[in-house]
Amino acid sequence: MGENMQPLRENVPERRAVVVEDDADMRTLLVRTLQRHGFVVAEAATGAGGLEHVRKHSPDLITLDLNLPDLEGTEVCRRLRQFSDAYVIMITGRADEIDELTGLQIGADDYISKPFSPRTVQARVEAMFRRPRRESAAVRTAPVGGGTLDSESPHLAHGPLLVDPEARLVFLDGNELTLTRTEFDLLALMVASPRRVWTREMLLRSVWGDEWASDEHLVEVHVGNLRRKLGDSGRSPRFIRTVRGVGYGMVAPVV
Repeated sequence: MGENMQPLRENVPERRAVVVEDDADMRTLLVRTLQRHGFVVAEAATGAGGLEHVRKHSPDLITLDLNLPDLEGTEVCRRLRQFSDAYVIMITGRADEIDELTGLQIGADDYISKPFSPRTVQARVEAMFRRPRRESAAVRTAPVGGGTLDSESPHLAHGPLLVDPEARLVFLDGNELTLTRTEFDLLALMVASPRRVWTREMLLRSVWGDEWASDEHLVEVHVGNLRRKLGDSGRSPRFIRTVRGVGYGMVAPVV
């Protein structure tokens, strides 16, 4: 498939994207939309081709169709998550909530249902790239009563959980956890203020942006995925507790 690797906007740090879509018209729409948004774009019509481009170009963003001729988009997402932490937007023509949920569970950051407008894509991408990627003030500086901040590093400790916001690493009982960008952002935000109770709307605005302030389902899915990776059980969680009727908060660490 063809590639366009020339940025269309000047004085903007180069950002790369890979579009994986078998429908030629839809692929062209996505490629042109992202190019207008300042991305250099590689495109593929198959899952295998998409994985090859992700390995070759190390993109910041991937749009991934759910229905591809060789591999399911969910399988492509599982494979690319083994070597890429790029933002992943699942593109689906099936409005079935199970498809959307499955896509998020295997490491996607967001989903868009067909048909969609270029403005929808641009708004979603802008919101994702507004999230703090490194050394966020909200994470580096723990408030009074917040998580323990190592005096020699920006690490945040919460019991056996250690969050390194600068390196974007998380360790549990000394073992590194593999989190998506969104899962990391949620965890770092809550660990930095462990005594705070976060409403779903607050988490949406802090991690996803104002555009998603009403899409509470996104928070529930990602918190569920995060809990699973932390080994939390529903009735007696070690780390993330549900505050009934409000939202979520951190469980006080056992001293």
